[in-house]
Amino acid sequence: MEDVRIGVYVCHCGKNIAGVINPRKVADTISKLPHVIIARDYLYMCSSPGQDLIVEDIRKHNLNRVIVAACSPSMHLHTFQNAVKRAGLNPYLLEIVNIREQATWVHDDNPEKTEKKVIELIKAAVERAFHLYPLTTETFPVEKKSLVIGGGIAGIKAALDLANAGYKVYLVEKRQSIGGKMAQFDKTFPTLDCAQCILTPLMVEVGSHPNITLLAYSEVEDVNGSPGNFTVRVKLKARYVNWDKCTGCGTCVEKCPKKVVSDFDEGLGFRKAIYFEFPQAIPRKPVIDAENCLYLTRGICRVCERFCPVGAIDFNQQPELLELKVGTIIVAVGFDIYDVSKLYEYGYGRYKNVITGLQLERLSSANGPTKGRIVKISDGKEPKTVAIILCAGSRDEKHVNYCCRVGCILGLKHVYYVKKAVPDAKVVVCYTDIRAFGKGFEEFYRKIRSLDNVYLIRGRPMEIFENKDGSLSFDVYDSNTDLMVHVDADLVVLETAVVPPKDWEELRRKLKISCGPGGFALELHPKLKPVETTVDGIYLAGFIQGPKDIPDVVAHSGAAASAAIAFMSKGYVESTPYIAFVDEDICSGCGICASICPFEAISIEVEEGRRVAKVDSIKCKGCGACVGSCPSGAIQQHYFTDIQVLTEVEALARG
Repeated sequence: MEDVRIGVYVCHCGKNIAGVINPRKVADTISKLPHVIIARDYLYMCSSPGQDLIVEDIRKHNLNRVIVAACSPSMHLHTFQNAVKRAGLNPYLLEIVNIREQATWVHDDNPEKTEKKVIELIKAAVERAFHLYPLTTETFPVEKKSLVIGGGIAGIKAALDLANAGYKVYLVEKRQSIGGKMAQFDKTFPTLDCAQCILTPLMVEVGSHPNITLLAYSEVEDVNGSPGNFTVRVKLKARYVNWDKCTGCGTCVEKCPKKVVSDFDEGLGFRKAIYFEFPQAIPRKPVIDAENCLYLTRGICRVCERFCPVGAIDFNQQPELLELKVGTIIVAVGFDIYDVSKLYEYGYGRYKNVITGLQLERLSSANGPTKGRIVKISDGKEPKTVAIILCAGSRDEKHVNYCCRVGCILGLKHVYYVKKAVPDAKVVVCYTDIRAFGKGFEEFYRKIRSLDNVYLIRGRPMEIFENKDGSLSFDVYDSNTDLMVHVDADLVVLETAVVPPKDWEELRRKLKISCGPGGFALELHPKLKPVETTVDGIYLAGFIQGPKDIPDVVAHSGAAASAAIAFMSKGYVESTPYIAFVDEDICSGCGICASICPFEAISIEVEEGRRVAKVDSIKCKGCGACVGSCPSGAIQQHYFTDIQVLTEVEALARG
């Protein structure tokens, strides 16, 4: 039997641990346990001297098991694994005991009992260490191509960074054109640059880049395979226009007699049944709206077909499936605004002159439905008084409990829009708190609040009422002045909460990645790995990871592209060592494990006339769901075998 020689290292973590317990006393107690050759305490075990201490002891004392009692393994597992590896020991003969998050941070009011708990946790780890064994990983080649899902500013930035680094990129966008929400904006805060002036050159670069294949008007159908070797099926929706023939002249759009409400203009304007998303659309190729085309719905018209100079109209076109092989996937699907019609008291959807901030963006835009004029929706006249309500649905337990992060500064920008378009207008801003957190935001806030006839009220309005002439009225309690204020307004603008896209849940399940409490994608670590997901090779870019403004979206997208480049440039991917394995002698082939595996890593195969489960080592992520579901105990997981887990549990039960 192997002579187990254990080294135990108790970290002070500054005052995080040592401010509650005595690490030296803990180490002295643990040093008396059988097979513990050495037990030390040190100020910061994760520091270079702390790691060197472990390396030296392994070599000097011939240690073959190492236990580090410190902070969460999600912080420094790889740090200590690398230290153990440098000393020539298998990195999976290491155990980390979390005595910070699980002890001193939660029990800092009772040092004596906390110290006892820490000692018991380490004792349990010592007993578990007897059952650790060396683990190895497998390596697999990586496909050096990337898929970017979403063509807003986040997807555009990520795609260009990848393409400029020499990698082939497929950019999938569900709408006719790339551009996303930013394409709907008139200006960007706090510098008030023209949004289209910033965005359009990047869109053109995407459309002409030799390393980017732009798949607009398309959706991800399913995702299979494994990190570094994903197989993605993309559905190219029926456009009823042959884009290979189309020159983008726009004659078909001009001649089409059918007008429908424009989604791009947030329901305030109209487009044709054959359309470009907006004038600067990339690709410059129209699509036919099958639900509104007179020929596809009623069998009449075909004007677009008659006038097309190159014969590009194809009413027989069907959706196509395109199969892609990629090594990495970047998710950049952005956000939707919250349905504020659910805030019945504000009257959105019932009163014409209650609009959203995004609708105001379209009114203010030169290519919007009013060519840049801000008007009342009811009669097209300029408003004399505009009320802007922040946090419409945000920071509200009944609707969306988190801050949208951009609503305050958007509201201030919209004050500027109104004062620029209607200089003598009165503007009332109702706010919960003004969160001007970004670079230049505070200066922008001061500039806006200093404008003439602009009033800021700290409070949430009560119910909004519509008067006979279409104007609006509401009361709001101003907590700054301790007064109830009555407001009469011609136009009310709601700065809405933001939520994940409506089709996000379906896509998330296809990608097999997790979401957080707000429904946005969950990153692997909020500080150390903000663009990684639980699935290697799949990264997050921009708003889908959580609310951000445009500069942060661009920075986050660049980080996602960099992570994808690092992953692919390595040339290979390693399997996780904590994979499941099957004892085929007792496996009945029932298939429960295969049906429950979220990563589709288990298959049922027939060998010598009997069914047995097989684990794909590259797909398996070590979640352990299969282990818990197996009725015969035939499937186990490396590093978390029954004997390892139960030994630790029994040790804790003994105390």
